[in-house]
Amino acid sequence: MERPRAARLTCGALLWAALALPALTADRIGLNEPRTVWQQAAGAAVLAGAAGLSRRQPLAAFGLTAVLSLAATPALFTVSYGPALGVSALLLGLRAGRARPAVLGFAAVGIAGTVRIVLVGVDPAPEWLVMTGTLLFGCVFPWLGGRYWRQSRELAAEGWLRAARLEDEQRFAEERARLRERSRIAQDMHDSLGHELSLIALRAAALQVAPGLAGEHRAAAAELRGAAADATDRLHRIIGVLREDDDEPVPLTPAGETLEQLVARAAESGLPVRWEQPAGQGAAVTPGGLAERLLYRVAREALTNAARHAPGAPVVVAVTGRAEGTSVTVTNGPSTERSSRPSGGGTGLLGLRAAVTAVDGEFEAGPQGAGFRVRAYIPAQRTATRPPRPAPFIHARRRVAVGLGTAAGVGAVLVGAAFGWYAYVEKHSVLAPAAYATLRLGAPAADVERVLPERAVNDPPAERAPTPAPEGADCRYYRASGELFVSVDHFRLCFDAGRLVAKDVVPRAGLSGEGREEYEEFSQ
Repeated sequence: MERPRAARLTCGALLWAALALPALTADRIGLNEPRTVWQQAAGAAVLAGAAGLSRRQPLAAFGLTAVLSLAATPALFTVSYGPALGVSALLLGLRAGRARPAVLGFAAVGIAGTVRIVLVGVDPAPEWLVMTGTLLFGCVFPWLGGRYWRQSRELAAEGWLRAARLEDEQRFAEERARLRERSRIAQDMHDSLGHELSLIALRAAALQVAPGLAGEHRAAAAELRGAAADATDRLHRIIGVLREDDDEPVPLTPAGETLEQLVARAAESGLPVRWEQPAGQGAAVTPGGLAERLLYRVAREALTNAARHAPGAPVVVAVTGRAEGTSVTVTNGPSTERSSRPSGGGTGLLGLRAAVTAVDGEFEAGPQGAGFRVRAYIPAQRTATRPPRPAPFIHARRRVAVGLGTAAGVGAVLVGAAFGWYAYVEKHSVLAPAAYATLRLGAPAADVERVLPERAVNDPPAERAPTPAPEGADCRYYRASGELFVSVDHFRLCFDAGRLVAKDVVPRAGLSGEGREEYEEFSQ
């Protein structure tokens, strides 16, 4: 427990040092107007509180930093506290889960800054632009970056969890695939061996009625026929136990012969079957394709059922192949012989129906007149696939990227407009030292205004003036040079009763009057 607490204290101290460094050095290098020692100490204390709250209360830490920035300037942006404001917004996005409190906090800062600009602002329009640009570009943009960082870490953690779950699911899927493969092999074995046993029974029946056969041979043929029928029934019962369910898909192993060869072999075994295919259609199905395997299974099961349940009945196998799909129809007439023994209904047709409908095909099986008909239609299989849809986290990244881009664009426009206004005002409030030298005390205000720039300084450095302004006089401040973002010397001109009554040089921050020598000749 001691080490984590010490580590937290160390991180908090380092964060406070990083936030307080600009606040303590900006005044000394002339990037801010000088502040008193107690103001700098109060700012450092507030930043220390914000650093302490940043882990558990990031919204409160951001609020403290925003209040400190507003207290320093109505426009919110200062070199002293601007970095601390951006870091607090970044930590707010990184450590706060909900977005609504942060949005409300940004809105509150914007309203408070607008009210302060209206009440105490010197030049409201550019100050409001700077405040809005700082809020968007220096607060909202880092906050969105922090949220993106947080989402990336959460997505990475969720990805590892999902990978672990997928590994477990993969193991379960492999085990289930193993069981299903065993079931498919059992079903294929049932269909193949059942068909072969039915053909054996047909050959035994033909041998039993063959002329010139001795009685003991006829009895042996009858026993062979009965044994084949019993073997078929036992095979059906065993495979029924091994099967996992009744809607197994088509076997993975393709048939070893074509439909036409299947029909020819059944006819050679004594089954009265006839093959029909319309002329001019060519190949009915693609060899080795899914349609051939399915249609082969349908024809084989229908021929087996006809041999078992309708011995002696004529059978017709018709195949129709077109561009949109292929169909096979197996029709048998009424039985002309008595079956050796009744056989219970199986699940072969049910499994075929599930396999055919799984590929959007059609399957029909039922009485046809005095006989029975089985028909299956397999549509042509299209290989075109739809392009994969982007994953959800890609949409999340796109939304975050759009948010970041919008905030950056709006902030850049506002900050650019504010900078342009600032540069315009500062450049048009410069009084050249040579023009300042031509001004004489007691000169009429009209004559003095001919050499003055069109604007005076909006935020005059009155606190750095070497002497108090004459009582009741109207004093104006002008910049001695056009440099931007640095402290420069200013000229103070005071008018009373329509005449120039005082002219003074206000040294830039950090000189404390030491740089006035170069302008002493202009004070006369």
